[in-house]
Amino acid sequence: MGFIELVLIAVGLSMDAFAVAVCKGLSVQKLKGKHYLAVGLWFGGFQALMPTLGYLLGTTFEKYITSVDHWVAFVLLCLIGGNMLKEGFSREEEKAENASFGFKDMLLLAVATSVDALAVGITFACVPVEIMAASQLVNTVVAVCLIGLTTFTISCIGVKAGSVFGARYKSKAEFVGGAILILIGVKILLEHLGGL
Repeated sequence: MGFIELVLIAVGLSMDAFAVAVCKGLSVQKLKGKHYLAVGLWFGGFQALMPTLGYLLGTTFEKYITSVDHWVAFVLLCLIGGNMLKEGFSREEEKAENASFGFKDMLLLAVATSVDALAVGITFACVPVEIMAASQLVNTVVAVCLIGLTTFTISCIGVKAGSVFGARYKSKAEFVGGAILILIGVKILLEHLGGL
């Protein structure tokens, strides 16, 4: 998995956080720097933490899944992407009434928006990350940091977009993120099945 695929995964994963950040932006009458920081740090931090945990889980069970690692990556990315597509097509609108940026609310939202990243971390253990000429561990640390920074940035943009434009981009963001993850899963599978 190279740098371009990694950037696309980072953007795809951050779409759930973007959608929730839009709702947070809708719920605040006057945005302040602390709102951007709270959303960005919580969502970006958990988007970096979860793939790290997934990678550790994946490497622990690596010997059991080596022969089917490409299928694991494909299935996980397609499941995550399919769920995001479903949410993107959903007509249900999330309520934007909750303006709380407190510990409990932000923790729950951060965990909810980063569960997908746990599964992506498992794929990092299955499909080597090759960003630079370094060990797999260094490449994975760089990948995790990139995912966290991307989510931080996109979440801050989401808060602003929510306060300016409202919820009209929420479902589009989830749709695009889901499509990206599915396409990367298909690419990984095709590469392992014969370099197509």
